[in-house]
Amino acid sequence: MYIYNVTINIQEDVEQKWLNWMRDTHIPAMLNTGKFSKALMTRVDVEEPMGGITYSVQYTTANKKTLEAYYQEDAEKLRNQSKKFEGKFVAFRTTLKVIYEQHE
Repeated sequence: MYIYNVTINIQEDVEQKWLNWMRDTHIPAMLNTGKFSKALMTRVDVEEPMGGITYSVQYTTANKKTLEAYYQEDAEKLRNQSKKFEGKFVAFRTTLKVIYEQHE
């Protein structure tokens, strides 16, 4: 299993509009690609010296092949949809390989 993690620092003046867009538009569009089984959005509990609010969105996928297909087929189009917030956020992306998972 792999996690595609996107960490975003969003300016406070557009935070609520961005959160609504993420919940109502972007995350559903990511899941509608059929390449991710779930999404988890969290607020990073840290005060940023540069300002803004930081969030992490983690999309779970079955394997690296599926993640690579997302990069090839969907990533550019879906990233371009965030242009309405251009200049108001900074994002970086990481790929995480799940090594071990345990539940209660």
